[in-house]
Amino acid sequence: MRLVVDLNKCQGYAQCAFLAPDVFAMHGEESLIYNPHAPEEQRERLARAVAACPVQAITADGLEGLGERGTGSAQEAHDVR
Repeated sequence: MRLVVDLNKCQGYAQCAFLAPDVFAMHGEESLIYNPHAPEEQRERLARAVAACPVQAITADGLEGLGERGTGSAQEAHDVR
């Protein structure tokens, strides 16, 4: 599975780091670091992280079949918090 984060769009809200901490992490208060080749076992967490991004800065190949935009629903993302 391949992830791309548009770091020009990313505002550092850290929802992705909260929902998928094995893939995303904040470095300091505003810099995001992430694994662009996330493991398959993180699939559901990644779908929720992509859906939860308030500025839609994350795209993921390989999340097909998990709802709109290749992700879980917005309600699923909110249920995790």
